[in-house]
Amino acid sequence: MKTIALWLAFSMACIIKTFAQGTNASMPRIIEKNGRHALLVDGKPFFMLGGQAHNSSGWPGMLPQVWQAVEAMHLNTVEIPIYWEQIEPQHGKFDFSLVGTLISQARQHKVHLVLLWFGTWKNGSDHYMPEWMKRESAKYPNITGKNGQPVDSPSPHYQATLDADVKAFTAVMRYLKQADPQHTVIMVQVENESGSWGSVRDYSAVAQKLFEGAVPAELLKPSVLQALNAPVVSGGTWQQVFGDRADEYFQAWSIARFVGQVAAAGKAVYPLPMYVNAALREPFGNPMANNYESGGPTDNVIPIWKAAAPEIDLLAPDIYLSGSKTILKVIDLYDRPDNALFVPEAALTTDRAKYLYEVIARGGIGFSPFGIDANGRPETAAQAAERLAPFAKDNAMAAPMMRQLAEWGFDGKIKAVVEHEDHAEQTIDLGAWQAIVSFGSGRRNAAQPDAEPNGKMMIVQMDANNFIVIGSHCHITFQPTGGNAGRAWQYMRVDEGHYENGQFKFLRILNGDETDFGGPRFGAEPVVLKVEVGVR
Repeated sequence: MKTIALWLAFSMACIIKTFAQGTNASMPRIIEKNGRHALLVDGKPFFMLGGQAHNSSGWPGMLPQVWQAVEAMHLNTVEIPIYWEQIEPQHGKFDFSLVGTLISQARQHKVHLVLLWFGTWKNGSDHYMPEWMKRESAKYPNITGKNGQPVDSPSPHYQATLDADVKAFTAVMRYLKQADPQHTVIMVQVENESGSWGSVRDYSAVAQKLFEGAVPAELLKPSVLQALNAPVVSGGTWQQVFGDRADEYFQAWSIARFVGQVAAAGKAVYPLPMYVNAALREPFGNPMANNYESGGPTDNVIPIWKAAAPEIDLLAPDIYLSGSKTILKVIDLYDRPDNALFVPEAALTTDRAKYLYEVIARGGIGFSPFGIDANGRPETAAQAAERLAPFAKDNAMAAPMMRQLAEWGFDGKIKAVVEHEDHAEQTIDLGAWQAIVSFGSGRRNAAQPDAEPNGKMMIVQMDANNFIVIGSHCHITFQPTGGNAGRAWQYMRVDEGHYENGQFKFLRILNGDETDFGGPRFGAEPVVLKVEVGVR
């Protein structure tokens, strides 16, 4: 009897463990600690070394180019759209063959997926709605402009549109729950750059009645009003509470409420992390919404989106703006204690690759350039490799140590600098030490700035005197601080190597010409060093 009882207990434990592993135990999720975030995949921090396919590249005939780019870039995650018009070509009749193909081929190529739901909104328009909805424009209307003109953007104020989107999106999530127990899909984008161009908001009779009504209670909390730079009041109409920002804030609330309900319905079926991406505005000068897509999660309306759509896990910036000052400001605005930092789209240009280091160092969860495939143009593997090389170099370095980088970033152990357009040197505070980073080729104090500001460095602090240093197009030296300021110092040891399966593989000790003139130099190829410094 004792043997039988032990066997039953062991069997029950195995059943419970198996059930837990098959349900929420391994579900991807986002966690927060001390204002930093981690995306947990298989229960451990995971950083998405990602890339996004072109808008019309999610079809089976286009996928070979996508997978060619994935391999050339050493990606662990690919972002790819799924299309409402394909999934529900007839009202109420769903076709998930495309989604199934994406999942199957992603598994073959050993990468994760982020699916982009091209539903009601795609870059402010309704172009991915099914044809049967486009033919019933009175039931699923677009926005009316201030002067009565038609605007090519869906209205967020009609229940029929919301109900149709919810029905289709929940069908997708139900399919994923059944078809993807391995969690190949680790996150879902709900809509795409939702908002409106050509009109700050909807001025239809339906919308105007809502606009002239009371501001919702969720936005009247003092903390929200203060974050929106609005007077703290107990109530009023949109115009009374928000003045010259009323139109934009009303549009942001309306769209966020719509998208939030779509996300909530999908998560009730299958609770993968969900995010919304933003077509950005200039982060300086507080421009008005007639200069950018109105109503999406731009930096000035993040508090509205947080209040209106709490089901959305994060708001993510699509970075096509230029200049290090501007891009770093955008990253700063979306790196918040209540918002995990994720860059789902960035221009596929050489100068953008360096911002991967900044996102990792801030405890971000992923970085993806847009348009990784050739978009149907003929391209050999060699041509793809050359086009994608700026991102591929850093991904090749980071991929074997991705889990470590994700954990170190989450724990706040990483600091990074990227080269600005003025090529000025930068200082990293490391407690007992300062690391001084200069950019360009050659030795420090004799360096010639490169034509393009592509330099970057990432330092992982293992303890007071030991660091992992990763960089390219730069030079580093150290200075002791605090009680040791001014004392002579030296490199105790500098090891060059690389990571394999999370383990540092030693190549050589650097000394002499490789560390004289203050410290190591980093060329065009990213290099990984283990550095120990000490005072004499």
